[in-house]
Amino acid sequence: MRTVESLEELAELVGGERNLYLRWSKGPEADSSRTSRDELTGVELPGLSASALAVEPWWDGRPLRLWVARRLYDYRHLAERRADAKPWVLEGAECGRGPDNEPLVDCKRPVAWIAPQAVEEAARLIDEQRGDWGPLDRVEETAP
Repeated sequence: MRTVESLEELAELVGGERNLYLRWSKGPEADSSRTSRDELTGVELPGLSASALAVEPWWDGRPLRLWVARRLYDYRHLAERRADAKPWVLEGAECGRGPDNEPLVDCKRPVAWIAPQAVEEAARLIDEQRGDWGPLDRVEETAP
């Protein structure tokens, strides 16, 4: 499987594709069961939890590089929480929704790994934006 080295390369890969998804896990081999598990309840889900990479119409021509940066940024905390979780792109079809309303995907084929430098590039680009986006991390910080 190829490795995407930059946001520009990921943006080119995504292009006009509607069936590409981003997943953080050990990788395609570990996900061969084609299911995910809800960490809170332990319920087995009927597909792989993933983020859609397809650009929504409301994005309205804004930079694709920023779109894919946001997709990487949102769940980058998973790599910190699970040392073996790495981002990768898969081609798939939605087969449901998870408990956080995320797409559950039936993986048709693995497409590419995302290199750590692309994730770092995404974080830098998001940090340059005016808004306070923050990752979608549920872990609350403990007060001192």
